[in-house]
Amino acid sequence: MTGVRKGLAKVEFALRWDPSPAGAPASDLDIVAAVYDVGDLHGTPAQLVHFGSRSPDGTITLNRESQTGQGFGFDEVMTFELDRMGSGLRRVVVGVVIQSAGAGAAGRAKTFADIAGTGFRIREGHTDLAQSDFASVPSATAATVAEFTRDASGAWSFEVRLRGFDTDPEEFARVMGGAR
Repeated sequence: MTGVRKGLAKVEFALRWDPSPAGAPASDLDIVAAVYDVGDLHGTPAQLVHFGSRSPDGTITLNRESQTGQGFGFDEVMTFELDRMGSGLRRVVVGVVIQSAGAGAAGRAKTFADIAGTGFRIREGHTDLAQSDFASVPSATAATVAEFTRDASGAWSFEVRLRGFDTDPEEFARVMGGAR
């Protein structure tokens, strides 16, 4: 299920992946959210939220974090309270980045092809807005997944925007919201 939905208030982004095989380095995937204000919709994020950080206004919260993918169901969950965000904040780009503690094939950084069972779900309340995996970006080390935008009336809408990147986590945070 993908597409556009308008009038969103509180949305949950959930990420899953399978643990690495025994003896292999753990795979650590992280959710990253970049929030842009009306003055710079595709440049430098006004807020950057990920493991180890939080949104200053408390509208974006990382509720669950995993460094291994161990557990049942979704391993990481981030909540977005779009309806509480300041009026100057107009765009939120959500992505996933692979933290490379161990190398994939041929000693290179791990890609989505190296990690089994990857997937994401975007939901509002009990309604799934989108659910998919990273099969379309197998050689990427990071990917944008969704974009939330606020229109002039203040209503938030959302679209799935799965796009792969071959970059490290720091660079991904700088380029993930750039104009395509």
